[in-house]
Amino acid sequence: MNAKVLKSKVANRLKRKRRIRAKISGCASLPRVSVFRSNRYLSVQAIDDATATTLAALNSKSTGHKSNKEGAAALGEAFAATLKKANISEVVFDRNGYQYHGVIAAFGDALRANEIKF
Repeated sequence: MNAKVLKSKVANRLKRKRRIRAKISGCASLPRVSVFRSNRYLSVQAIDDATATTLAALNSKSTGHKSNKEGAAALGEAFAATLKKANISEVVFDRNGYQYHGVIAAFGDALRANEIKF
């Protein structure tokens, strides 16, 4: 991929990210779940924006999953269990500028399947 094309793709994702973050925010009772996707790994965290603290975090490197749909679904189940331990049943989903399909959608569907509302 051309360096110029890659630079514009990253810039466009960051624009989408800023647009999304202007509209949503998390608090202690309704944290924001932010997803970061790279070519190798997926990272998720539940964030309380009022106090700027991370309530729960998990990544696919530590759990041994890949950054594909099956790995995202498994990570979603594990993260739902982590959220339930922290007594969190409802969240605001921050897709972080990524399109809601493929890996991101598989993660979101796994959260919903494990009774986490967003």
